[in-house]
This record gives sequence, C-alpha cells and structure tokens, in this order.
Amino acid sequence: MTTFQLLLLIVAGGVFYLFFKQLFSGDHPKRGVDFEAKVPDEQIGGINRPDKTFSTPTVQPTRMEQLLEMTDDAVAKEDFEEAKKALGSAHIIEVENTEVLQKMGYVYMQTGEYTEAKESYEKLLSLDETDDMAHALLANVLHKLSDEEGAEKHHERAIELDPEYAPHHFNYANTLYDLGRKKEALAGYTKAYALDDTLEEAQKMIKELESTNG
Repeated sequence: MTTFQLLLLIVAGGVFYLFFKQLFSGDHPKRGVDFEAKVPDEQIGGINRPDKTFSTPTVQPTRMEQLLEMTDDAVAKEDFEEAKKALGSAHIIEVENTEVLQKMGYVYMQTGEYTEAKESYEKLLSLDETDDMAHALLANVLHKLSDEEGAEKHHERAIELDPEYAPHHFNYANTLYDLGRKKEALAGYTKAYALDDTLEEAQKMIKELESTNG
C-alpha cells in the first residue's frame, strides 16, 4: 500500500466516523415533529414574520344585542316606528326577554298605544310578580286607560315592594291628583320629596296644594 492510498483510507475512515456520530447523536432534524413553542402563548412569526402571526378574532355582537342597540338609537332620534320594528324582531328571537318587554312598553307609551303597552307590562309581571317598576309602569298605563281601580292596585303594590323609592310615591300622587283626591295627592308628594329632595316637581306640587288648601 502506497503512502497516498494510506492517506485516502484515513480520510475515508474519518468521514464515516463523523457521519455515524451525527446519525446516532439525535441532533439531526426529525421528520414528523411539530413546532413547539418555547414560552406560553408564543406565536409563529412574530417580529421576523409578522405576516405569519395569529391574531385574536374580534367578538361580534349577537343579533339580539344588535337589535337592542338599533332600538336605543331609534328612540334617541324619537323614531318610534323604527324602534318598534327592531323590538318586533327581538321579540321573535326571545319572547320572554324582559329587556325587550320593558322597551316595548316604553315605546308603546310614547306612541299612545296604551293597550299594547299594558300587554307588555302584564307579560313582565307574569315573569316576575315582584318587579316593582313593572307594577308602577302598568299603573300609569291603566290610568291612561281610565282603569283607576287597577291603577291604584298596581301603584300600591309598587310602593309595597319598594317603599323607599321616591318616584313610586310621586307617580301615585299624580294619579290621585288627576282623580281630584288632592289631600291624598299632597301626602304622596310630601312622602316623595322627603325621600328625595331633588324632586323639584314634587316640591312644586306640595306648594301648589298647600296654597290651595290654605
């Protein structure tokens, strides 16, 4: 064997040694191994490839939320016909949605559709008889419909459920005033003003009735 042949043999042996060392070391890339993030919530791309970064999708409002927003916008513009359309669609989606029923009652009151408003508030009370606001609102509607006995009943029930809420006393006093029961109305206005001295209208009515009675 010549010196040159011996040199080639040594070089070949070295190459084979390095090849098999790399093969069995486990440092070479493996097929079938997925990318693993090295820190929590790490994203592919990032600074080097922002076009590859995953973004959090924007949460879209539900159809019900959209309809209620449309209603509020229409009411703010005093476009009650548009408000009724939005509420009608919302009512189809959820027949017993209390927020929809409350808004329906309010809109019907604004348009003078008292029978429809009455039905909305009665439906609210069928879902929750202890809803003092629904009692107060129904009382106001019944007064508009000249059902004074029913109005008194629901005014009194509203006050029974929340005796510290000044508007309940004020609203009942308004009904009593319209019925000519001035002494009882004065007591109601006085109670309302005692609970909330920011009710300027109550103070005004107190002065008016006291001067009349004097």
